Amino acid sequence: MLEFIKKIIDFVLHIDAHLSELIAQYGTTTYAILFAIIFVETGVVLMPFLPGDSLLFAAGAFAGKGDFNIFFLCSLLTIAAILGDSLNYSIGVYFGPKVFKNDYKWLNKKHLEKTQQFYEKYGSKTIIIARFIPIVRTFAPFVAGVGSMDYKRFITYNIVGGVVWVWSFGILGYFFGNLPYIKKNFTFVIIAIIILSIMPAVIEVIRARFSSQKEQ
Repeated sequence: MLEFIKKIIDFVLHIDAHLSELIAQYGTTTYAILFAIIFVETGVVLMPFLPGDSLLFAAGAFAGKGDFNIFFLCSLLTIAAILGDSLNYSIGVYFGPKVFKNDYKWLNKKHLEKTQQFYEKYGSKTIIIARFIPIVRTFAPFVAGVGSMDYKRFITYNIVGGVVWVWSFGILGYFFGNLPYIKKNFTFVIIAIIILSIMPAVIEVIRARFSSQKEQ
């Protein structure tokens, strides 16, 4: 497991090099590989650590070089994101509220509880906001299913969130990913994206701790 995590970290930090290798080896089949990664990250509650934001930015950058068609790429990955969240929601509906009561080895209860706190604060909009927050992104649709959110409301926020998330990072990568400074410091740009992505969650944790200390 530790070795697998190390590989994931290496893939994320050097995503430009790895994506270049995938394109060279698999050509247009890389579309399917990217689809699978986005689908699994958003659709399988056990995979919250896959590189969503950075992968979208990097893929957009390669589209800017002509390796992908940006419109087909973003459309395809938007479908993957929407289908992934829908699957995750269905899994949450299947397991129901008992996931908060029982202990499952495959489920990180802390991540589940933090996502629940986001729901308490932002309501249904969590489905959109969570798209931009690693880990919470994976757990949000699952918790929505557990909480039996109305499916029509869920799918509306799911579609809006999927479109905004995929196209914003894809287009940013397309227009800025090939600038000389960014190409030269791509790893640092990816780290910056990760830090900016997790900042909202960190701020919420700090706020919650300060609030609990004041109440005591």
